[in-house]
Amino acid sequence: MTKKRKHQEDFQKVKLKVGKKKPKLENATDTTFKTKAIQIPEQLKEDGVLPTQNRKLNIKDLLSQMHHYSPGVKHNALLGLKDLLSQYPFVIDAHLSNIISEVAAVFTDKDSGVRGAAVHLLQFLASKIRAEQIAPFFPLVSAHLSSAMTHISEGIQEDSLKVLDILLEAYPALLTDRSSILLKNFVELISHQQLSKRLKSREKLSWMLSVNPNRRVTSQQWRLNVLNRLKKFLQAVVDGSSEREDEGLQEQKDSPHSVRNPICISWKVHANNQQHIPLFENGGLRPKINSSFRLRSLASVMDSAEKGLSSAENLKGFIEIIIPLLIECWIEASPAQSAPILGNLLESESQQLMQQVLSIIHLLWKLTKRHDETYKMELWLRMNYLVDFKHHFMRHFPYSLQETVKHKKKDSCKGNKCCMTSSNSVDHLLLNLTLCDIMVSLASTSTLQMDSGWLDMIRKFVTDTLQDGSKLNSKQVNRLLGVTWRLMQIQQNKVATQESSFKTVVRLLDQILHIFPCNETLIFFF
Repeated sequence: MTKKRKHQEDFQKVKLKVGKKKPKLENATDTTFKTKAIQIPEQLKEDGVLPTQNRKLNIKDLLSQMHHYSPGVKHNALLGLKDLLSQYPFVIDAHLSNIISEVAAVFTDKDSGVRGAAVHLLQFLASKIRAEQIAPFFPLVSAHLSSAMTHISEGIQEDSLKVLDILLEAYPALLTDRSSILLKNFVELISHQQLSKRLKSREKLSWMLSVNPNRRVTSQQWRLNVLNRLKKFLQAVVDGSSEREDEGLQEQKDSPHSVRNPICISWKVHANNQQHIPLFENGGLRPKINSSFRLRSLASVMDSAEKGLSSAENLKGFIEIIIPLLIECWIEASPAQSAPILGNLLESESQQLMQQVLSIIHLLWKLTKRHDETYKMELWLRMNYLVDFKHHFMRHFPYSLQETVKHKKKDSCKGNKCCMTSSNSVDHLLLNLTLCDIMVSLASTSTLQMDSGWLDMIRKFVTDTLQDGSKLNSKQVNRLLGVTWRLMQIQQNKVATQESSFKTVVRLLDQILHIFPCNETLIFFF
């Protein structure tokens, strides 16, 4: 064999045929692989322990569906949560943090159905969760509530009032602790700031009522809804402050340090600095803690924002913002604007709005009396608001309610489109008595001659109310007693007025004894 033939045998060229697969190379890498599933039965058993609802979903599955993009999935998850928690209440305590955070997060959901389901679930949870349980998570709930109240969507704002109603009824003390933020939200629901060039130089911005034509209700009805919640919120603040005062007095009575033991003092020995009087042991006072480390409850200095309406400065600031807005609401609902021909007659919706305005002012007046500088607060209120109150509130006093009834068929009221009939559904007497209580609180003995005009109108109304002979309910009696007692205080020099006022009190006490079965309720009025 020649060398040429040997070379050809070693390096032979493989001929490829059409339709045949290409042969694999000798140095080709095999990339095929096989897989097998691994099952861990112990992990699957853990989910089986958690209770499930009728759709076989447990608490973790339902909470995970709350983050779904579909509104229908979130709505079904909320309904499933209510169903599951109603069947297995013990799940609430085990997953309270996750439940609260997920439910509060959908307060601002775009879909109205999801928000409605969240409100129903929150109402169910409020009956199952105590205040001390939800207290650690309440800042998160309050933050989501504030976000909903100040949201740009009108529907979310309307649903936020429903959430507020539930929280006010179930956890009033926790909600009022954040009054500095929520009160501003109330103001922003019905008004907006004036940003004109004339007002930019001022330190405090002015607010004016806003009108939104995109709402499902009228502007007056929307303000009525907001002011109704504001009145409930302020009532909770007043009740909470009175409870804290009662607890403080009870602690002083029950505390062993408050027992005052008698001590014999010789003034001659004391004058010669030979006798030391231990004030703390016999005075019932707390010792002064000389330490830079203090607990939060013992801190004497608090931020003004944390104090809320318990601070005189914050209370004055809120009064300066809300009173002008309330006066604007009053002007819109006043008889001069609604029907000039009727004089002092009011429609039902207007009367309700005016009642809310006066109730809010009455509660603010109560809060001002709880401060140490009560006399200075009364002078400040009189100086700033007496003129406006006389011009707007006393202009058509007293007010009476008339209801418009439309008839489909022609009857005896022929020629008239409507007939005016009295209605007992709204308490117009309470409206007038609340107005009297607010006005007489601005009067004093030194200003009696200056205020004689409108004070005579109030005195005449009180006298006519008593001579009417109609029975009064507890709220009316309470207001009437307050007005009468204030008139007796500022008119101490007039014997005739004192005698008539004393007869007024006697008649009221006689009515109270018929209204209330127990005489101990008299303590409530005095």
